[in-house]
Amino acid sequence: MRIAIGADHGGFDLKGKVIKYLKSKGYEVKDFGCYTAESCDYPKYGFLVAGAVGNKKFSRGILICKSGIGMSIVANKVRGVRAALVSDVESARSSREHNDANIIVFGSKSMNIYKVKKMLDVWFSTRRLGGRHLRRVKQISDLEASQ
Repeated sequence: MRIAIGADHGGFDLKGKVIKYLKSKGYEVKDFGCYTAESCDYPKYGFLVAGAVGNKKFSRGILICKSGIGMSIVANKVRGVRAALVSDVESARSSREHNDANIIVFGSKSMNIYKVKKMLDVWFSTRRLGGRHLRRVKQISDLEASQ
């Protein structure tokens, strides 16, 4: 699986740990930046990752900023992206089962690598559910297409 990852300065340190973890699990990872802890603006990196996932060049994406909110907002502006800001294992599972999320977003201020590893393991192994959940995801896609 090909994974796109990006962060601003607030998520820079955690991003490095996540990349190391993903590579140890055999994932192919592309780092879209930022590349230093120097202050920067998150929209650029969120948009790069979301574009790569929305265009299906990467199966999934990971975004990190201090709160996770800004990255979630920018990523969800991109057609085909369903970015979910998660806070625990259950929200990570639900984001896949119910929403078929293709980007997971972390707020570095409230996360550590141990918690993130658990959420990623669940997120990557969880399949979307069908039925009413699939119908709702299709409704979201239809709304996107109508704009």
